[in-house]
Amino acid sequence: MKKILSIALLATTILTSCKKDSAPEYDPNVMANLSVEFDNVAGSADLQLNTGTYTNAAAESFKVTKLKYYVSNFKLTNVNGSVYTVPQASSYFLIDESNVAAHEAELSIPEGEYKTLSFVLGVDSLRNTMDVSQRTGVLDVSGAATDMYWSWNSGYIFFKMDGTSPAIPAMGGVFQYHVGGFGGYSSPQPNNLRTITLDLTTRGTPKVKAAKSTNIHLMVDVLKALNGSTNMSFATTAMIHSAAPGTPIANNYISMFTHDHTEN
Repeated sequence: MKKILSIALLATTILTSCKKDSAPEYDPNVMANLSVEFDNVAGSADLQLNTGTYTNAAAESFKVTKLKYYVSNFKLTNVNGSVYTVPQASSYFLIDESNVAAHEAELSIPEGEYKTLSFVLGVDSLRNTMDVSQRTGVLDVSGAATDMYWSWNSGYIFFKMDGTSPAIPAMGGVFQYHVGGFGGYSSPQPNNLRTITLDLTTRGTPKVKAAKSTNIHLMVDVLKALNGSTNMSFATTAMIHSAAPGTPIANNYISMFTHDHTEN
């Protein structure tokens, strides 16, 4: 009888152990924090505002005095194939190189392991055309977005890079590349919104769990905004303040982002 009881107890223990082992590692009903860090560089060098000197594909040296850009509409694909779209109201971030606190996008997503990250560089047409009362935080045109909005064109500047270059003979050698344009309103404008999708599997998938920190570290190479399908020359084009002239840069900046590593 004791032998039968021992066998039954052993079977129960094994069954219980199996149940514990097969318990899901992640609970998709639990929300957890994920940060996406945007580390701005120029080629292999860290981007240093005002002091760093860099060279574009046209062999023109330059300094960057300001770098700001919007990232929005984040989506993540789980290793199981499901896709989570961050609620749009919580999905707009203004990356500002001059402000260390504005180098990361803080997201709330379901627990899980994720294989791809997707986001938009720019501010979509829906948000661009909403009443200003619904555009708050980094989209507040009387606050954080004061210098990232074309009041005459009624649209956000998606990407702003200002600087100086000795290749520019006039205006103190200043260049201003301000790229916007969502293709909207009654007079169609170029659509310079670009969607970036990054594979996270090679450099480490984020394993997002509640009560722990997970960070996706991206490198953002501003040289790739200047060099690409069109190589920008400061001597030829020093000022961009409307949508159409900014399209070559928009076609370039889709390649600025690479996944460097993940911190789990």
